[in-house]
Amino acid sequence: MPLLSIFLLPLLLPSSLAQKKGNLSPETHPPFQWAQCTSPTNCTTINSSLVLDANWRWVHDDKYRNCVEQNPDGTQWWNPAVCDLGDESPASTNNCTSKCLLEGAGDYRWSYGITTTNATLMQKLVTRIEFATNYGSRLFLLEKKDRYQTFVLLGNELSFEVDLSTVGCGVNAALGFVAMDADGGVERHEPWNEAGAEYGTGYCDGWCQDRQRFVGGRAATNKPGARGYQWQSDGACCPEFAVWNSNAHSYSMSSHICENDDYEPCPGPWCDPTYYDPDERGVPPKCARKGCEYNPYRMGAKEFYGKGKLVDTTRNVVTRWEEDRQYQFFIQDGKRIDVPAPTWDGLPKQSGLSKEMCDVQANVFVEQDIWAVHDGWPTHQRQVLSRPMVLVTSIDAADWYTWNTWLDSSKIPPYDDRDPGVERGPCPWEDNEPSIARASNGQAKVVWSNIRFGPIGSTVEL
Repeated sequence: MPLLSIFLLPLLLPSSLAQKKGNLSPETHPPFQWAQCTSPTNCTTINSSLVLDANWRWVHDDKYRNCVEQNPDGTQWWNPAVCDLGDESPASTNNCTSKCLLEGAGDYRWSYGITTTNATLMQKLVTRIEFATNYGSRLFLLEKKDRYQTFVLLGNELSFEVDLSTVGCGVNAALGFVAMDADGGVERHEPWNEAGAEYGTGYCDGWCQDRQRFVGGRAATNKPGARGYQWQSDGACCPEFAVWNSNAHSYSMSSHICENDDYEPCPGPWCDPTYYDPDERGVPPKCARKGCEYNPYRMGAKEFYGKGKLVDTTRNVVTRWEEDRQYQFFIQDGKRIDVPAPTWDGLPKQSGLSKEMCDVQANVFVEQDIWAVHDGWPTHQRQVLSRPMVLVTSIDAADWYTWNTWLDSSKIPPYDDRDPGVERGPCPWEDNEPSIARASNGQAKVVWSNIRFGPIGSTVEL
């Protein structure tokens, strides 16, 4: 997810060392409706709201200075004129935590390109404002002002409508669930985090998101990384089910399991996105970044999804979490369209995630099997399917490490596109470089609508 250039506003200094809220720009959560269903004809509308992730907010000191400096490539550093985390000492961390405050997001539409109308949410990729350009956004569904809405996936299904017609190569519009703390980490990280869910704190995911400004409620350290990937030192890991990573050319569903069941900061090499070498490091990554995935294009169905193909980019998506299999289908023109089975030898002849699929996928695609290192399917059932998860939506083109080629393109050469699993979509990998993707997708926006959740068979009438 991208980090942003945020406009300057004044604010008062906090009275303690905790990560605190600002008090100048208001935090007004945009309203949003979703439905809790017991049958296709019995769905209750839930009047809820959304909150912007803390990583997109203006962070500053009492002298109106940005705590974080924006680099041309979209990466960011702590501003040494405000606080310097170069020595990574507790004193430096505490200093930055106490000086730098999270400001209210103000007008979500004007600042971040986020608009809600009843049960419809629109997120723009590029939003130009007077003092800066903001790229993308990440939102969490709220149960109440200071608590995220949570969902248990096992035995349930999710349906939603999505319009991706303007979302091009290199951009990822995503909807999924992560094992965040429902209060945004206030209780877990006491006394460091006072802002909480009201200000969108506590994000974590199965990639051990390592460009966070704050981890565990405290200022995150940072170091130079591969290809300018600056936020490599501190990150936040937790189990994740990515329901829908997508653009107009490709999509995928995946599960990401971790060493531990809950939110965990990941200092040191476990947040480093480099390839795991057990001989050199001896300790595997905290989470299975690649996870167990189902991307129809990668599985061989190249004419199934996309503009002008069997399933276009403006349809109803249904995801079901059965105990032994998690799978998707589409509703298009009133008809159910199932996702094709894989065509590669060695994979099960059934779409979706299952123990059989997840046990063999890495071997067929000649990848390291971090999924197996973390005990695979039993861990998935415990960490991902059976615990409360927070709903997240986002749009971004800020994957500075892999350029979102894992979603819609091929691995950067010298890989052979004819090898199993190398092609994830039809996009030229050169076009996925983030600065190019942003420039060529200036009008990109994703529209989510009619989100429904309930027991299997309850959200759509077939």
